[in-house]
Amino acid sequence: MARRELQEINAGSMADIAFLLLIFWLVTTTIDSDEGIKRQLPPPVPPDIDVPQAKEQNVFNVKVNFLDALLVEGEPADISDLKDKAKNFLVATGDGIMEHPIGRQTVGKNREVELVTGVNGKTNAAFPERLWVRKVDVRQRIAEYESFLAAAEDENRKKNYQKVLDNWKEKLTTIELLGGDYKELPPSALISMQNDNATTYNTYLQVQNELQSAVNELRDELAIAKFGRSYKELEDLYDRNSEDRALLDKIIAVRSVFPQRISEAEPREGSTYY
Repeated sequence: MARRELQEINAGSMADIAFLLLIFWLVTTTIDSDEGIKRQLPPPVPPDIDVPQAKEQNVFNVKVNFLDALLVEGEPADISDLKDKAKNFLVATGDGIMEHPIGRQTVGKNREVELVTGVNGKTNAAFPERLWVRKVDVRQRIAEYESFLAAAEDENRKKNYQKVLDNWKEKLTTIELLGGDYKELPPSALISMQNDNATTYNTYLQVQNELQSAVNELRDELAIAKFGRSYKELEDLYDRNSEDRALLDKIIAVRSVFPQRISEAEPREGSTYY
């Protein structure tokens, strides 16, 4: 009896099918990746601008040694207390407190807003006989720089005057949005973190997260108190409607009171700190 030959399978289109499946997988699959720590770097400083030098009394120092132990403002600390300590520093510095403990020493503070008593009989609801007053008159500065800009002939001068004028107008908008003058950090105030080369990555991230959380929580608290929304909600709304200038002004107002100034110093090798 003759044997029947097996029918050959046409595999000519298998390569095309496999290629289509691969494309489908690439398009529909979400691949997780490490995003790292989000930081927006400041723009380059023009050569004709003097950068304010950080003063030790305006710096919140956080150090992490090779054993993952923390030294905060000259004293040993637990990472669970770091966020509250950073928040207290930012509030105290912004409030213009004249003295602030650093380790076993007490140092003075600089501020742009000062606390005065009995100014023209005006009072503050929280402090019946005290009032926060900016050391310079914002509207007067705006008028001055508008006159400087109008009289300037050199294009570079005009650009510089316009930048300063925009900055003072921004301050005025913030004052009006916050319902009065606001207490702000000195230009040199910042949070400084320094770790050891042997610090574990997990501890490094925890410290960064606690410091960032301190800024975020203060921003949220201020935004909710003044605008009825958290700072994150304001940012999300602005992302969906970037033409809304009123939203942007609110975001800038919150940032003016609590700017993100987290500086990372060069890591050390084999540092014990204590």
